[in-house]
Amino acid sequence: MSRQSTPKRLATRLVKGGTHTAVVGGRAVNPPVVRASTVLFDTMDDMNDARRRRGTERMFTYGARGNPTGFALEDVVAELEGGYRTRLFPTGLAAISMVFLAYVRPGDHVLISDCVYQPLRHFVETFLKPWGVHVTYFRADGSDAAEHMTARTKMIYVETPGSLVYEMCDIPALADLAHRHGALLVADNTWGSGVQCRPLMLGADVSVMAATKYLSGHSDVMMGTATTTQEVWQRLSTMADAQGVAVSPDDAYLVLRGTRTLGARLQMHERHALDVAHWLGSLPDVARVFCPALPTHPGHALWQRDCVGTNGLISFEFADATTAQADRFVDALELFGIGASWGGFESLATVSNVAGTRTCEDWTSAGPIVRLHIGLEDPQDLIEDMAAALEQVFGR
Repeated sequence: MSRQSTPKRLATRLVKGGTHTAVVGGRAVNPPVVRASTVLFDTMDDMNDARRRRGTERMFTYGARGNPTGFALEDVVAELEGGYRTRLFPTGLAAISMVFLAYVRPGDHVLISDCVYQPLRHFVETFLKPWGVHVTYFRADGSDAAEHMTARTKMIYVETPGSLVYEMCDIPALADLAHRHGALLVADNTWGSGVQCRPLMLGADVSVMAATKYLSGHSDVMMGTATTTQEVWQRLSTMADAQGVAVSPDDAYLVLRGTRTLGARLQMHERHALDVAHWLGSLPDVARVFCPALPTHPGHALWQRDCVGTNGLISFEFADATTAQADRFVDALELFGIGASWGGFESLATVSNVAGTRTCEDWTSAGPIVRLHIGLEDPQDLIEDMAAALEQVFGR
């Protein structure tokens, strides 16, 4: 009897049995969830070849370097963004941080839009500056960016539309400015989701997103993505490998599932948000409604040129109210959750401290600003809920 056919004992059969998953027939609609740390090869030659190639090619060689479920999501995001390749990160902030680690070194100078996601400012203060990177914030509309360029500027980082009140900046113009000085343009495209806006198609070199938001769409997973052009891909890929960055295949599956309905969900978010925005704009209690799709928004012309839609995010400024009254308004809402995130199916409300997140413009004289994420509920129910909250707080 050959060695291969010798009957195996129980413990060995339990370890070796059922590990071959090849089946005859059709295939599942979705890629399977591949949970793996160890990856097996048929021969040492196969293993050595994969290890030689994995620095520049996407290879399934070890769990910390990605898995087939994550690779499928990377392909979807790269397609959405119009980029060369995508890398996945545990959070949106982790994706942002890795971009700086990949492309900036001590002594370099970076320009950052004044309207960026607040945790990025924390990263600047706690890591970039102590690491020796020089940082200058420029106006959210990009109008003074050229004034701050230096010979050491290696990156312009923008978020457009900006956080909280959705300022627009001219991505093609900033890309041209960056490239003329040998710098990169990086854009936070979480608002755009690779659908409403595609910064790489407008000249950016890197686009980052919090897949936690609309790509997932169900408020149950954390993830970030970074997509680049082919020219700048390798530095990001190499640094992410060096840091051992990986995401759970289960999380990748959840986000991948969310992308299948992304287009349909965004259409509903847009319709519902615009219904609410127009209603808010008719109220004497409201001084301003912030949404780039509204003709009254300062960046509306840029939005028309560079974007193909809007989403569920709107903010509004009370005309005559205290912060305490704005807080009570949010507390009085019944259909809105109170939460800091957005992009899920549910509506959310929170009072935003815009003045505390801007250094280039003075927002201290503005009234209280409430940020809304308009979800998939019936917009008339949401309007009635807000009208009742206004009546409760202001008596009108």
